[in-house]
Amino acid sequence: MGNSHTNLAKFMHWGFIVLYTYGILKQIEDLSQLENLSLLIFEVIFAILFLAIVLVRYFYMKKFKTFLGANEQIPVVHTLIAKVIHSSMYLCLILLPISGLVIAGLFSQGIKDGPIQEFVIAIHSFSASLSYILILVHIFAAFFSRIKGDGVWSSMVPILKEKSTNSSSLVKKITLFEKKIYEKIENYFSIPEK
Repeated sequence: MGNSHTNLAKFMHWGFIVLYTYGILKQIEDLSQLENLSLLIFEVIFAILFLAIVLVRYFYMKKFKTFLGANEQIPVVHTLIAKVIHSSMYLCLILLPISGLVIAGLFSQGIKDGPIQEFVIAIHSFSASLSYILILVHIFAAFFSRIKGDGVWSSMVPILKEKSTNSSSLVKKITLFEKKIYEKIENYFSIPEK
């Protein structure tokens, strides 16, 4: 198998999942809840902490290849798609606390509704919804990687380590089909191989 992520990278990845899940579970249901000053302060502190952790994680993880641990050549298009999904996830995860802080700031200034507050709430809601979708795509891709046995799963996930590439005829057919799609896209757009 190829390289593996560092223990710090794994800790930040799995630890962030706990923070993100907590953020989902503790989210406020109604803006009027922010009238409770201690809750407002807690939300601001949580948003700042969340944002700081996302930014640290982003800049730390940029040091690593997208498919660290892969035991085969990854098509350029596949790498581009993965980078777009990862970047979009980070964008959503950065917009969530920033929009939350703006909502709290507007609320503390007495702007509890109106077009500005509604616009920021819409950005916050959109970022949350898109983050759910992108994270589900990320999880699906991780499981697909595990099924293929391409080594990427084992570089980040501490359980169900791959010993070798999956030799199942069905998995081989799916992998070949996937590669042909990537080749067609690369040929269509004349994307040079790296």
